[in-house]
Amino acid sequence: MKAVPVYFSLGTNQGDRHAQIDEALRRLDKAIGRPYEALSSIIESNAWGFEGADFLNCVVRYRTARRPRTLLRICKRIERAMGRHETLEYDAEGRRIYHDRPIDIDILLYGDERVDTPDLQIPHPLMHEREFIMRPLEEIFPEK
Repeated sequence: MKAVPVYFSLGTNQGDRHAQIDEALRRLDKAIGRPYEALSSIIESNAWGFEGADFLNCVVRYRTARRPRTLLRICKRIERAMGRHETLEYDAEGRRIYHDRPIDIDILLYGDERVDTPDLQIPHPLMHEREFIMRPLEEIFPEK
């Protein structure tokens, strides 16, 4: 299988936020089996979708042949290992209720592929609504 560019967003609003980002990157490097290709600036942003502490966010690009579902399992395993224990909650209108978290890792893009399953959507369906994703993504996304 051919390696493709994969973009992840990382965010944290708990603990030593810079150390959380660094640790998540180390764990991704190890799990994916190679260092990342590009890392955006780390930016600070307000909590999105809830009242909480400010986040640090960045976007990172890897090149890998690992399939999207495998990458999702890697992301969830890293989140749990770093202390994220969350039960998904929704309000009466079906909108997700967000909470503080030590780390959040989302798959934004996987080459040119699209994935649409209940637990994984690629491209990430809300990324265009989130400046804290789009601004860092634009830094490292190659121009066409």
